[in-house]
Amino acid sequence: MDLYAAAVILTVLLMVTLILHVVFYRGFTKEQKFWFLVTFGSIAFCTLAEFAVHCGHYDPSFAIILTILTVAQFSLSPLLGVFFTGALGLPKEARYATAIFGLNFLIQIIAAPFGWIFRFDSTGYHRGDAFIIYEIFYFLSLLYLIVSLVIVGRRFKKRDIWTIAMLLVILAAGIVAMTFFQVHVAYLAIGMAAAVCYIYYNDLVQQDIQADFAANQKKMSDMQVHMISGLANFIENRDLETGEHNLRTSTYVKLLAESAREDGVYVDDIDDGFIAKMSTLAPMHDIGKIVVPDAILQKPGKLTPEEFEIMKRHASEGGKVIRGILSGVSDEDYVALAEDIAMYHHEWWNGNGYPEGLKGEGIPLCARIMAIADVYDALTTKRCYKDAISPESAIAIIKEESGTHFDPKLVDVFLRHKEAFIQECKQEE
Repeated sequence: MDLYAAAVILTVLLMVTLILHVVFYRGFTKEQKFWFLVTFGSIAFCTLAEFAVHCGHYDPSFAIILTILTVAQFSLSPLLGVFFTGALGLPKEARYATAIFGLNFLIQIIAAPFGWIFRFDSTGYHRGDAFIIYEIFYFLSLLYLIVSLVIVGRRFKKRDIWTIAMLLVILAAGIVAMTFFQVHVAYLAIGMAAAVCYIYYNDLVQQDIQADFAANQKKMSDMQVHMISGLANFIENRDLETGEHNLRTSTYVKLLAESAREDGVYVDDIDDGFIAKMSTLAPMHDIGKIVVPDAILQKPGKLTPEEFEIMKRHASEGGKVIRGILSGVSDEDYVALAEDIAMYHHEWWNGNGYPEGLKGEGIPLCARIMAIADVYDALTTKRCYKDAISPESAIAIIKEESGTHFDPKLVDVFLRHKEAFIQECKQEE
């Protein structure tokens, strides 16, 4: 009896804990909360009602009260599975099933005075000749719960069939213990199953939320890529050379960043995410050229000092354009990286660049990588104002400007992997 009392206490405390969690949890609708509260409250009530009957301290003067409690218990027990399926996302079906299983409540009320299903006499509780009626309703309720779990499970992207199977094992063990061994732990088993199912359901919900979030992030990322591609194409419509340049530099920055990581250079900053973002955002580095007049952008000869000052505006204006386009659509880190690439890819290591005259590692790493890729492609391709030079000649110029124009560490990486850049350049021809 001490073991039985302990099982009752644990079951009730477990239900109270779940009730409190439901009350204060914000992830449920009001309807879900209602069904969960009804489920856990009913389990606690049935546990206490059964304990009142089988606690071993029977007084015949309480027979009427115990009869009422047992009628309520026998009416609620088959409904526990129905209540829980309502909480798990089948509220409409649960309402219909509640009405059907409500027939059991009428049978219990009608049968109670005659002792057909159960009775109390001077010695205590006894099963009636028609007790099988209650068992049939209980079996149908368990069957309903199994079918409902399968239906609900199909709604989730991720589910574990073994968890559902073990829930049924727990329920079956409690029923067997009660039916064949007269050990009253059925409600402990039901309470444990309800708790596990509650936790499992919330886990499935969270997994699906995460999966949906990841899918939405993928859609957002794809949208950003298409947006960037569209902007690059917009530039290409004004300047075919620049458009092709945007696509090539995307390849070069990826190659340089991967080579730097391989060589152990700036490994604290260069990871897979950084490389992916750089490759995606590189085509936007010249987006500021949309503010440059066609006469300057497409001029076949050398620019005058005044025209060059106008051309230089594309760096600072590019940062503004990117922030205006991507803010609110992308996260701040993504926007900041794109802005840094566009604004600072013409800064020089010695501080003689533009637009702000940044120096050394004060220039963002992404812009220092972009600078090498930008110049290498500009040198090796034909422009309206110049002819292309060989990859080997371009590499020699970049080597010569290490420490003045370019980050010397990145130039060393570039030189160690120059064959890959030469090969990539020839493939683009």
